Amino acid sequence: MTPPEDDIDQDALAAEWEQSAGGGDGDDAEQDDLAIEWDSATSGGKEASNDGTNARVLNQDEIDSLLGFEEDGERVGEGGIEAMLNSALVSYERLPMLEVVFDRMVRLLSTSLRNFTSDNVEVSLDNITSLRFSEYLNSIPLPAMLGVIKAQEWDNYGLITVDSSLIYSIVDVLLGGRRGTAAMRVEGRPYTTIERNLVERLLEVMLGDLSAAFEPISQVTFQFERLETNPRFAAISRPSNAAVVARLRVDMEDRGGRVELLIPYATLEPIRDLLLQMFMGEKFGRDSIWEGHLADELRQTEMELVAVMSETSSRLKDIFELRVGSRLMFNAAPDSQVTMRCGSVPLFTGKMGRKADRIAIQIDEQIKSRRQRG
Repeated sequence: MTPPEDDIDQDALAAEWEQSAGGGDGDDAEQDDLAIEWDSATSGGKEASNDGTNARVLNQDEIDSLLGFEEDGERVGEGGIEAMLNSALVSYERLPMLEVVFDRMVRLLSTSLRNFTSDNVEVSLDNITSLRFSEYLNSIPLPAMLGVIKAQEWDNYGLITVDSSLIYSIVDVLLGGRRGTAAMRVEGRPYTTIERNLVERLLEVMLGDLSAAFEPISQVTFQFERLETNPRFAAISRPSNAAVVARLRVDMEDRGGRVELLIPYATLEPIRDLLLQMFMGEKFGRDSIWEGHLADELRQTEMELVAVMSETSSRLKDIFELRVGSRLMFNAAPDSQVTMRCGSVPLFTGKMGRKADRIAIQIDEQIKSRRQRG
């Protein structure tokens, strides 16, 4: 009796399966060898990275953190590489004398505002910072008044910002508001003509003190140009230009506010060298030792003096006609005054005489220059 055909096929399939299963031992050996080789490669890579020959690859979270992104892909302000680049784009120069000028302005302004408001006013300097002009315009808290000022001698502009609290406080004080009551703030409406005029008077007082504060360094007159309430209309410089901002706090008992003074670096360029010097007491950068040494060296300097007995004017034609033996007549007598000159600068006048075998001049008077006369 022969087995069915299906049983023969199943026996053949089982034999092939066992053969393939038996041959799988070689494949397992190969897989084990690959695993061992992979482990050795990974361990060698770690050792290489520890030696510094193979750099570690950043994952996506670390890349986002470096570039300043959150997990959802939104930006987190200025961070990472952008913050470093923006901080390096503008290098602000420290001006030591400018801090002295602002301190002097605070002292002068305290006295001037007390006389202006007939009230107890305290002015303090919060800080002095440097930033771009566009960043400052975007940081102004509105509503506010922006006074555009001009430095006449430097032929450039600046900006004074008065915040809303100080505006209403000044209006309340100048119009007879009672003490002990906070100034009322009415938001959502434009400033009235009276408020604008009072703020202009306040700015005039501040500009006078600002000019006086710069006086020991340079003579400058700050003039009020116009008053704006929209920062876009107070663009006195390019958005990327650097500027110095001094923030002042004005306190009048329970009232007050803030004033911000912005001066672009371009405005301060004419006196940049003066503002770079160090402040030493009340000498404003003067060094008495160096001045004494310079004065001693100047006194030992040799200079040539020329004695001019007389001068006359002639036509060029007569000069060309001069020959050997020609005579020039001068309007000078033996007792006429002789002028002593150093180059083209007249210094002394005197009379000519003789001492031993030399011609001498006796000095009678010193000639003062225009600067000495003034």
